[in-house]
Amino acid sequence: MRVLGIESSCDDTGVAIVEDGRKILGATVRSSSRIHEDFGGIVPELASREHVMAILPALHSVLTSANVPVDGVDVIAVTRGPGLLGSLLVGVTAAKALALALSRPLVGVHHLEAHLYANALVEPIIFPSVALLVSGGHTALYRWSGHGDLRLLGETVDDAAGEALDKGARTLGLGYPGGPAIESLARTVTRCDLSLPVPRLRRPIHPFDFSFSGLKTALVDLAKNHPHQVDELAFALEAAVVQALVEKTVQAALAEKVKRIYLAGGVSANLRLRQAMTEMAGAQEISVLVPRPQDSTDNGAMVAAAGYYAWQLGGRMSLDQAPKTPFSLG
Repeated sequence: MRVLGIESSCDDTGVAIVEDGRKILGATVRSSSRIHEDFGGIVPELASREHVMAILPALHSVLTSANVPVDGVDVIAVTRGPGLLGSLLVGVTAAKALALALSRPLVGVHHLEAHLYANALVEPIIFPSVALLVSGGHTALYRWSGHGDLRLLGETVDDAAGEALDKGARTLGLGYPGGPAIESLARTVTRCDLSLPVPRLRRPIHPFDFSFSGLKTALVDLAKNHPHQVDELAFALEAAVVQALVEKTVQAALAEKVKRIYLAGGVSANLRLRQAMTEMAGAQEISVLVPRPQDSTDNGAMVAAAGYYAWQLGGRMSLDQAPKTPFSLG
């Protein structure tokens, strides 16, 4: 079963062909992030325009590299939401046109669930488990009991973890995107005398909720007193974010009595997060699975993988359905 996946929820145009939900036959991602650098964040109108320009060349590139004719695709999967509405509209329109022209079934995929299925590109998913979705726009913990069976355990009540890193990078003058810049600078630090409080909610609505807005304020105050120690400030920010994520995730896995944790989303590419999560979970005999770094950020392969399992469950998107944002999960 060959599934063509299209991702266009933000600034990356991703197209891929995946066989049986696991084997990537061809994939490409075309990013417009450089265009947004001068603005310090994503400009929705520019992102939409770039998707329009990139979608057909990306599709042609994937079909060529996979050596698959366009009519050799069995299912079309596309990110339906959440995301930037204009960006989503480009991908959904392209997917509808292909589905109509080829008489193929169309599957609408939830963007966050697609990130989870980046793990299926490494090895088969094992249930039950706890999944941490962590990106620039989302931070949430789920109990993942089966395909299509996700239950929310906790989420951020304000800023997402990736957003905290992006805003922190802006405070430190490191530019956009902030997460990779923070990680790169933090790696150069061999000794750090600065620290930031690990964000913990005293009275969370759910026991596994997160909060990162206060961390941004704490960073601003610390930077005023140590303006020339940018590398240590980056190290301290990354350490606080990572510890908060790791603590809550391992606690959730213990509370749910599962022996496996899946990481997903752009921030899951952070090496420090991967190492810390593996170490703390390992001490509790809990295994940690992570996507390949290139599959952690937005891409078409994760959409194709998620689409394969959604198709098996009977998921379909009709030609009169529109992109959906906001779009709840679990």
